[in-house]
Amino acid sequence: MRRWYGQFLGFIAGWLLLRHPVGGLLGLLVGYAFDHDWFTPPRRAEKRRPRQEQPADSTGNADVDWAYRVFELPATASDAELDRAYRRLMSQYHPDRVAGAAPDLQKLAETKSREINAAYDRIQKLRKQ
Repeated sequence: MRRWYGQFLGFIAGWLLLRHPVGGLLGLLVGYAFDHDWFTPPRRAEKRRPRQEQPADSTGNADVDWAYRVFELPATASDAELDRAYRRLMSQYHPDRVAGAAPDLQKLAETKSREINAAYDRIQKLRKQ
């Protein structure tokens, strides 16, 4: 739930300080920024706990299921669907696309692209067999 009182108090303070309607509008703008947290620093990314490996079931499909979950595809997906999903995700998470971004975002893109590549290689290897 967003705050509402920043806009109200900003409008009143701006009007009273500048004694002009423009002051009220400026105060309203500052109040809007306050209500929508423009002045708070961004939260640091929470350190994620390492994902616990799930024990492989008797059929050994845990690794394959993981690979298909990365692409959000069923195991019956065609090669064309797999390639489309791979290209879509790599165009989104490729490290070169976020070269000028924050270091945290670069690191996230690198780990996600490694995961995508590992999943794609795993599926390709299983399909060649």
